[in-house]
Amino acid sequence: MIKPGMFISDRYEIVDRVGSGGMADVYKAKCHRLNRYVAIKILKPEYSSDKNFVTKFRGEAQSVAGLSHPNIVNVYDVGDDDGLYYIVMELVEGITLKKFIERKGKLEVKEAVGIAIQIAQGMEAAHDNHIIHRDIKPQNIIISRDGKVKVTDFGIAKAASTNTVTQNAIGSVHYLSPEQARGGYSDERSDIYSLGVTMYEMLSGEVPFAGDNTVSVALLHIQGEATPLRELNPDVPVSLERIVQKCMQKKPERRYISASELISDLKRSIINKDGDYVVINNGVVSDSPTITLSDDEMNHIKSAAKTPVTFIDNNAKDKGTKKVSKEEEEELDSVDSKMEKVLIISMIAAAVLVGCTVLFIVARFFNIFDWGKGNKDTDITPVPSITVTVSPEPTEEPVADLVKVPEVRGLDRDTAISSLTLASRLFNVTLADEKEYSDEYEEGLVMNQNYPAGTEIPSNSTIILTISAGAQPVELIDVYNRSYEQARKQLEDLGFKVERKDEANSDIGAEFVIRTTPERATDPKNPVMLKKGSTVTLVVSTGPDVSALKKVPNLLGKTEEQAKQALLEAGLQKGVTSNIPSSEYAKGAVCYQNTTAGELVTADTKIDISISTGVESTPTPDVSLPDEYGYFGKVTITENPFEEGESGDVYLELEQDGESMLIMQKYLSYDDFPKALKNIKVEGIREGDGIVRMYIDDVPYGSSWSVFLSAEKKK
Repeated sequence: MIKPGMFISDRYEIVDRVGSGGMADVYKAKCHRLNRYVAIKILKPEYSSDKNFVTKFRGEAQSVAGLSHPNIVNVYDVGDDDGLYYIVMELVEGITLKKFIERKGKLEVKEAVGIAIQIAQGMEAAHDNHIIHRDIKPQNIIISRDGKVKVTDFGIAKAASTNTVTQNAIGSVHYLSPEQARGGYSDERSDIYSLGVTMYEMLSGEVPFAGDNTVSVALLHIQGEATPLRELNPDVPVSLERIVQKCMQKKPERRYISASELISDLKRSIINKDGDYVVINNGVVSDSPTITLSDDEMNHIKSAAKTPVTFIDNNAKDKGTKKVSKEEEEELDSVDSKMEKVLIISMIAAAVLVGCTVLFIVARFFNIFDWGKGNKDTDITPVPSITVTVSPEPTEEPVADLVKVPEVRGLDRDTAISSLTLASRLFNVTLADEKEYSDEYEEGLVMNQNYPAGTEIPSNSTIILTISAGAQPVELIDVYNRSYEQARKQLEDLGFKVERKDEANSDIGAEFVIRTTPERATDPKNPVMLKKGSTVTLVVSTGPDVSALKKVPNLLGKTEEQAKQALLEAGLQKGVTSNIPSSEYAKGAVCYQNTTAGELVTADTKIDISISTGVESTPTPDVSLPDEYGYFGKVTITENPFEEGESGDVYLELEQDGESMLIMQKYLSYDDFPKALKNIKVEGIREGDGIVRMYIDDVPYGSSWSVFLSAEKKK
């Protein structure tokens, strides 16, 4: 089973699955050797087990790897890893031409011509390297985000055409040339026919031939006539209609001989829309498989086979002649030599038979031979019989009846098998080796069948069912200390259901996540994996539990012992005691408490106090303080200056009597609040009130916070 994070050949790391076809699945992967992203196409198991197919597939892919053209998806590598056969290709971010047509209905004329020219240029490069695609169709054309058109699946198409595979694997029959539909020889002109069908669909929004099944569509390619393009789209120029018509001729010799010739006419159609320059050659080859030749024609073929053969293109009078390849001469010579041998043997046999007959008649007339014993005059001489043994014509293998495949996706295994058996008792129903993940089908249900519902197949076919393993597990991300709304959105985007549970908490601010159920992973190497649709409970803080909070008493003016007693009665504790001068409170009285009276705090909170030493004769508290003392206060920044996803440099400044000093500098993000700026200790230059101001990336923030500084012993 291919999963994200898996390595193939210790080089390609699977990132994500991007698509699936009849023969292979396509994944986005990262090549760690060249540090780039690629597309890796991995053959499905039913083709990987066919050694003959794999051999042809690898050979074709390796030959295509030599192609390099802007309009062809480059093939970088081909290989196998523990039974996985794959091709590594250029990763093209874009959309297939099929989806592009479906979105727009039909394309504008200039747009369609531009795309067709780029496809033909890719085909031309391949044909020049003696590579024929054999499966040109909109599904195999990718339009990148920058508008570049690229042809893909070169090697895989040819490999498929040389093996017996299902229709799903080869491609859509709607774009098949007549010679391919008949199972005959295909060449560059077969690709041109398929491009003609693709242009027809781009300009009209529909394929030229459609039917109830693949057989009927194939027959239409062989003997049907498509509706003229201009009847479906009057905006199509006459010249372009003729170009498409020439590409889609039934006989290959009536089509464009090469992609370069097609490109030339397509470019002319942009400038001269109504010009009469598209010439469709008259066909000279009959589609009939049996041709009766006269003696003169036979002698002409024999003599021609022994001399060099030259083919002259009617459309290339000024370009010289084009000779038939040596391979074609040898093939023609071999055919003629075989026919000549058959004729000679037949003539010798006929001559011998005639000679025997004449000798017998002469001998009978003159009674030369004594055919009987004791009765020469009356015995009738028997004519020797000639027995001719005629071999019976080979009988065709019985063809199984065609049966429509029922829809079994969404059914459990047993019900699906019963449904298929009712359609045909001869069906061989098997299950795929491994289950696959599916967001659509629950675990245990059939999620895929190798023949789509409604397809007509032989009644003794093998049907492979793929069982769903349910939704693919997803990693539970860490959302602790994030706002509830942010955490909820992130989890729902991953496909989880979210429930909320409120809980009081003194350390986590209100509306922030305390924890989750299930809990987050503590070891990054062992993440918590949950199926899509699983429920994740967010435990959200409502702030401190008010019912359990204690109210801070007013300690100002009390003695140190009285203050301690008042705190104990309130469920609190006395913290640090310091001595500072005060002109407002008498000597020995509490002149400062670090938590304002009436504020709610948790039980056993320690409250720091300062005891007045009276009015000093020298009003210079800044200088008179011992070195081990300073002026300190605490401030909590409650506002989050960032929007979700934002971050920046945060500066805090203390201002006292017109003087400012930096008290904190940190790089923070939205997720750091409010914990990062809670109970920040502030050190100033004198006792009294101060103002704390905040700056984000050197820009002042609108709010400010008050703080009171008192003398405390430095720690």
